[in-house]
Amino acid sequence: MDLQIQGKTALVTGSTAGIGLAIGRRLAAEGAHVVLTGRDPDKLQQAVEDLRTSTGSEISGVVADMATAEGAETVLAHVPEVDILVNNLGIYESKAFEEITDADWLRYFEVNVMSGVRLARGYFPAMLASGSGRIIFISSETGLAVDPGMIHYAMTKTAQLSIARGMAVLTRGTGVTVNSVLPGPTRSEGIVDYLRSIASKPDASAEEAEAEFFAGARSGSLLQRMIEADEIASLVAYLVSPLAAATNGAAVRVEGGLINSLA
Repeated sequence: MDLQIQGKTALVTGSTAGIGLAIGRRLAAEGAHVVLTGRDPDKLQQAVEDLRTSTGSEISGVVADMATAEGAETVLAHVPEVDILVNNLGIYESKAFEEITDADWLRYFEVNVMSGVRLARGYFPAMLASGSGRIIFISSETGLAVDPGMIHYAMTKTAQLSIARGMAVLTRGTGVTVNSVLPGPTRSEGIVDYLRSIASKPDASAEEAEAEFFAGARSGSLLQRMIEADEIASLVAYLVSPLAAATNGAAVRVEGGLINSLA
């Protein structure tokens, strides 16, 4: 299927690994000019070279800490206009509510929410003026089904849903769309450490920790396995294409059937 995004400029944040890198690779494979972001220059360069080699597309990178206003300014200065913005940057952890400090709450909001808000605020006006553009916020199933073991993280994911929906209303009558995507537990660089942190045995193997996770904390999953980053990327690639023009203001799930609701 031709997603009709060849030659479009796509910026993906938090894109040196995991879901972000998979999204960048998928968009590049469709012929988009992809811009990756990351804090570590070496890791970013490795990701850029990886995508250039595997897709043959035009790939560039911007070193910036997207959790800061200065980081957003750096990206906006290097890439003043984009056709596609994917706000993927995010951090997560498991932590008891009473142990979540003020600093934790503020850090999670800065990284997971404000990183996307600042870029969206920078690129949105030009999209509206041109009548074309796509913005995606990578939220999470916990934005709807809050995990009591990571309430500060879930708060940020719910906030993203509100921001995406509110921005979508502002696109009325234009060709711009703003949507959020809700992945479920996805295989990534740090997922094994996370699963072990909540497992009954700290020295559990990766397979044991994953099995225990789906038997307990995510027993409602219909998939009963980790989602692969490429599976998230395929959905995002469709949503940013002209083929998805009628999907706007939506919270699109790719969470393995965890949320038992039609809402």
